[in-house]
Amino acid sequence: MKRMFAVSAAALALMTAAAPVMAQTPEAPMAERMAHHPMGTLLTLSETAEVRSTPDVAFITFGVVTEAKTAEEAMKLNAQKMNSVFAAVKAQGIADKNVQTTGLSLNAVYDYPQNGGTPTLRGYQASNRISVRVEEVKKLGGAIDAVVKAGINQIDGISFGLKDPSAAEDKARIEATKTLMARAELYAKSLGKTVKRIKSLNENAAMSAPPPMPMVRAMAMKAESDTAIAGGEVSTAMTLNAEFELE
Repeated sequence: MKRMFAVSAAALALMTAAAPVMAQTPEAPMAERMAHHPMGTLLTLSETAEVRSTPDVAFITFGVVTEAKTAEEAMKLNAQKMNSVFAAVKAQGIADKNVQTTGLSLNAVYDYPQNGGTPTLRGYQASNRISVRVEEVKKLGGAIDAVVKAGINQIDGISFGLKDPSAAEDKARIEATKTLMARAELYAKSLGKTVKRIKSLNENAAMSAPPPMPMVRAMAMKAESDTAIAGGEVSTAMTLNAEFELE
């Protein structure tokens, strides 16, 4: 037993003596370990480019509201006026495919006494609304005057857009891409690196659902009638999100 203990003690002494030598082995600097990382520095950027264009199509929503003693009379009177409106729209050279009914309603109308008494039925109100696409913006004023003369008594709104926004969208894509690349190069240079590649790129188009709204900064345009229309400019925006790898 004593001999076995002596051997174990000697081995323990040898291990203890070697321990300081192992602890003194220098470790690789943090910067050197990062340099050998399989993935370089990643940079995520986003850019929105906006292109403004002169509109070449307009959308107008209007309607006829009529009131009569009975529901049947209100609807009949409304239909008569709407027939005149449809004829006026067609006379402006607007195709049937560009005219769409957007609302039809019939409601009872009551008179409410000021003293809070029981309301009395006054009659019925019928409403018929349509949306019209005008593909010659310069004729919009004349079209409005024609339908007003035919019987419409309510205009809900006008908006403007582009028949084919693809050219404006491509221009916005190019501008956004140029800005992204320039910004990535700027960041890389400031970090002492270079842009190795684009890892991912995706886009979001802001003008996705027609009709687009007109710009507040309008460009005055005199129509061929007493009704003056400002077509202004429509905006087509494209947002690009990119991830760059720097080295």
